[in-house]
Amino acid sequence: MLLDDLAATSQSVAATPARGTKLTLLADCLRRAAPPDVPAAVAYLSGDLLQRRTGVGWASLRDRPEPAPAPTLTVAEVDDAFTQIAGLSGSGSQSQRRDLLLAVMGRATAREQRFLSALVAGELRQGALGSLLVDAVARAAGVPVDAVRRATMLRGDLGPVASAVLTGGAGALEQFRLEVGRPVQPMLAQSSESVATALERLGTAALEWKLDGVRVQIHRDGDDVAIFTRTLDDITARLPEVVGVVRALAVRSIVLDGEAIALGADARPRPFQETGSRVGSRVDVARARRTTPLSTFFFDALLLDGQDLLDAPGVQRWSALAGAVPGELLVPRVVTRDPLAGQDFFDRAVAAGHEGVVVKTLDQGYAAGRRGAGWIKVKPVHTLDLVVLAAEWGHGRRKGWLSNLHLGARDPATGTFVMMGKTFKGLTDAMLAWQTGRLLDLATDRGEWQVSVRPELVVEIALDGVQTSPRYPAGMALRFARVVRYRPDKPAAQADTVDAVRALHTSAG
Repeated sequence: MLLDDLAATSQSVAATPARGTKLTLLADCLRRAAPPDVPAAVAYLSGDLLQRRTGVGWASLRDRPEPAPAPTLTVAEVDDAFTQIAGLSGSGSQSQRRDLLLAVMGRATAREQRFLSALVAGELRQGALGSLLVDAVARAAGVPVDAVRRATMLRGDLGPVASAVLTGGAGALEQFRLEVGRPVQPMLAQSSESVATALERLGTAALEWKLDGVRVQIHRDGDDVAIFTRTLDDITARLPEVVGVVRALAVRSIVLDGEAIALGADARPRPFQETGSRVGSRVDVARARRTTPLSTFFFDALLLDGQDLLDAPGVQRWSALAGAVPGELLVPRVVTRDPLAGQDFFDRAVAAGHEGVVVKTLDQGYAAGRRGAGWIKVKPVHTLDLVVLAAEWGHGRRKGWLSNLHLGARDPATGTFVMMGKTFKGLTDAMLAWQTGRLLDLATDRGEWQVSVRPELVVEIALDGVQTSPRYPAGMALRFARVVRYRPDKPAAQADTVDAVRALHTSAG
């Protein structure tokens, strides 16, 4: 299969807002893919590379070679090239990666170059999310979408499922079962603005603390233990203390869902980056364990001693979990339908330094890989009024619009603005169009990649918190920032200050 087929499909998908048309385009493209090309085709159309980390970014794309006059590059050749790029390490590897990338780009047409650039940068915004690709695979294969969705959840990857069902039909999906040692996509939670609203939707429900740690899925078979992140990366070797905790359980086999978190001497969570840095550390794990030990807490069991619990109701899964795991390793939990009791539980979670609560139905199964209606997260909402300092040109569906905003807080001592982070989240098409025109009016410098502007436009930003970061001059960065609305009524002199941001950082720490 030629890469141009995928690039053309992606271009057409980005050009239409109609979900049905997107679905038809994607399904038709997948039918044309040869079986060996299907996993890469599915990944590319989702905006991903099969190799999650390649070590290349936008800097490697700035001096692109002249595009090829006609398409000759195949999907297999591109996948092979990125496999080589991802495998490079050591002295001189960055230069070698760039050379390999430019060699591929030199064989690509202009349309293919744009497609590859967006894939490398993670900027392929065409409205073809993973859920739409699942539907497209089901349509291309002529099988029920629920069957493809469940198989994908159990396999943890749509690519192999697509290959199986497109060549073997519905019967080929039976091979995908819950297996100890093979991670499944985690169940995710919807959001609510309050505990009362969540309980109104679910009735009597379980409320559990939402810990400010790293989600882990742990598989044990005998003495063999494997630990996976929410993105299904294997991190077993990095977390020996977690392995020890699970190996000590009096079970033969188990699959657990939980959180690994660094706690201080007062049992409060240490700053999230300390947990994240510890989980991400591959070097001198023994030393990292001594300086940043991790605690583990569990909130779900997907399998216990050979019994698959995925479809069991939540109350049954908790019962199995509580029977297999000591109480001190379980997340704090209460079952209620009383909003006052629920709010008190929420307040205690936040007072203990955690993110909030997850409100969970008692009677539904584990909707792995989906943002199921049975789990609802409730977190305190922090907002800041910040000033736009610059914006980056968008890619894919956002091409031609200024998208990624550089955000600054006011320094009252100097009257200047200090950058605190970036975001492109929360922007509707109407907001993108408006901000592009307004920011171009305020432009002080227009470059190929970004536009710098006079610090006059105020935007309200919601965020989950503030974390320590050497990347920005104030030593702080916004966490999970997203745009709420613009404040053209508010002058920049009334924007939030660096001190206001630091107060949020201090309260989180």
